[in-house]
Amino acid sequence: MKKTILIVDDSASLRQVVSLALSRAGYEVLEGCDGKDALTKLDGRKIHLIVSDVNMPNMDGIAFLTAVKAHPNYRFTPVVMLTTEGADAKKDAGRAAGAKAWIIKPFNPPVLLDAVSKLCLP
Repeated sequence: MKKTILIVDDSASLRQVVSLALSRAGYEVLEGCDGKDALTKLDGRKIHLIVSDVNMPNMDGIAFLTAVKAHPNYRFTPVVMLTTEGADAKKDAGRAAGAKAWIIKPFNPPVLLDAVSKLCLP
């Protein structure tokens, strides 16, 4: 059975690039265009990992991450932040909210796949 990964980013082109890389690596991919939209995808199905941007409209990545960790079915789901944000304060806020990894855009797909393979639990 394929592992499912939720990608959350307001950039359709970035979601497409990440989705393609993950699909080619054998993962099933769900997409959300911002944190608020992504929360609707948390409908009880098993999601093995979430890859989220930080800067998004409607609900940013840190607020989304906080909401995920408050959700009983998803509080242990690992979250990778994939963002242009490199400031220590943002990284600290992400870690405090529960982020397991922080990857800076532009990114190298093998780096993302390596992080995903280490964090994507059964």
